[in-house]
Amino acid sequence: MGEERKDELWRIERMRVFFKTAGNDIAAVNELSLTMYQGERLCLLGESGCGKSVFGTTLLKLLPENAEVLGKAYYKGTEIIQMPEKEFRKLRGTEIAVIPQGAGSSLDPTMRCGKQVEESLCLHTEDSRRERKEKVLSLLKRLELPRLPKLAKDYPFELSGGMKQRILVAAGTICRPQFLLVDEPTKGLDWSRRDKVIALLKKLVEEEKTSVLLITHDFDVAEAMADQIAVMYAGEIVEYGTKEEVLKRPSHPYTKGLLAALPRNGFHAIEGFSPPLDQLPKGCRFHPRCPYASERCGQEHPDLVSVSGGQKVRCFYAQG
Repeated sequence: MGEERKDELWRIERMRVFFKTAGNDIAAVNELSLTMYQGERLCLLGESGCGKSVFGTTLLKLLPENAEVLGKAYYKGTEIIQMPEKEFRKLRGTEIAVIPQGAGSSLDPTMRCGKQVEESLCLHTEDSRRERKEKVLSLLKRLELPRLPKLAKDYPFELSGGMKQRILVAAGTICRPQFLLVDEPTKGLDWSRRDKVIALLKKLVEEEKTSVLLITHDFDVAEAMADQIAVMYAGEIVEYGTKEEVLKRPSHPYTKGLLAALPRNGFHAIEGFSPPLDQLPKGCRFHPRCPYASERCGQEHPDLVSVSGGQKVRCFYAQG
């Protein structure tokens, strides 16, 4: 039997995102290209400030006014960067949804939790009040929240961090989106609550066959949730492949450095710091920190090239 056919969901072509400032323009995302398929869970992995969240916000068309986007982003074959906001709003919240980072700051402290989950149903469906409440309680039950239906009438301050994160998950998935952007879903959670939230989220998206773009710097979360992983550094993808390829057989020195820096691997930190996005080095952007850098690395900028199977890497040393 042949491989199961995958339908393309997103195709990003040479995306560049600039923020215009009083001084230099800051390039937060540079020449980023990737394809995501329906039902796939893709993780963007990298340190804070590498451009992960900017890329996700670009797909949601929620960038600030001083941002400029170049390149193309096709959702189901339709280009969305130039799509009028009024038209895209029909997708955002229904087919395309987000679970933002920071439950403490993302939830409205003055609104009851059940109402916050119900809000998307009010905006995007013609369900009756009774139907909406039934859907909300059913989803909260699937997410194993306690004290139902009473908890739905609580305010966010009355819940633990893990419970608030599950309310965010419910608010993002209540309309059963086809594509879900999940931004740092475990930020601020302790280990036990983090594992619980990820297990419930993974179960939910698998049951609903939801496509997921996961944004995180946490390797454990990436390993638990993702099918494919794209590692970002200084605004660009430096390595791409399956979860097993990237986490078990990494090719890029940056990916290897991130793995070596994990506590379970001895906490060997990468020397130096990521460059400011308005002062990027010539050549390979990682070369000032790379133990394998040659003279060529400081002069030429490497392309993202296939090295084995579906694995790609942006590195002269790894390419041989």
